[in-house]
Amino acid sequence: MKTVGKEARVYFEERKSKFIGSVKSVATRDEAEQFLASVRAIYPDATHHCSVYRLVEKGQEYYKTDDDGEPSGTAGKPMGDVLTRMEVGNVVLVATRYFGGIKLGAGGLIRSYARCAKMAVQEAGIRDYIEKSVWLLEIPYDKVEEVEGILREDAAEVLEKGFAENVAYKVKISPEALERLRNVKNIFLLEL
Repeated sequence: MKTVGKEARVYFEERKSKFIGSVKSVATRDEAEQFLASVRAIYPDATHHCSVYRLVEKGQEYYKTDDDGEPSGTAGKPMGDVLTRMEVGNVVLVATRYFGGIKLGAGGLIRSYARCAKMAVQEAGIRDYIEKSVWLLEIPYDKVEEVEGILREDAAEVLEKGFAENVAYKVKISPEALERLRNVKNIFLLEL
C-alpha cells in the first residue's frame, strides 16, 4: 500500500476563490478526525472544509467523504477519486475554500477540488505505507544520541519526551526501527 510521504499544504486561486489543500498520512480514524479538526482551527473563517479519508485500521477499511456545504458530490467524491487513481491510502485530505464571490458551478467545483487533492498529494510525495506502533522507551543519557539517530532515520513521531534518572520517550516507530533499537544496550522498550 502507498501513502503520502509527509504532511503537506498547497494553495491556489480559482476565479477569486482561495483553495488550501492539507494532507497527512494517518493510521486511524481518530487521527484523521483530529487532523480535520486541526485544519478547521487553523482556518476558522473559511467557507468550507471539504474532506476525505481512506484508511485500513485493524484490518477494516474506512472511506469517508464530506462536501461540507458544497453541492452533493462536488468536493469529497472528486478528492476521493484522486486518491483512488493515485493509489494512495491511509491518508486524510482536507480542502479548505474561501469563497471569492464568483460561483464556479458543479463542474468548476469538481475540477477545483480534484486539483486541490492532486496538488496536495504531489507536494507530499508518495511512499510505501509502513504501519507504525507506539512504544515507550527508557534510555540512559549516554545512549540518547544513538537512539535519536535511529528515530530521525525512521522519521519516527516523538509523542512525548521526559527527563528524570533516564530519558523517556513515547514514540511511534516502524518495525525496522524497533529492531535497531532492540540492538542498543541498556534501553527499556514497552509497547503501548
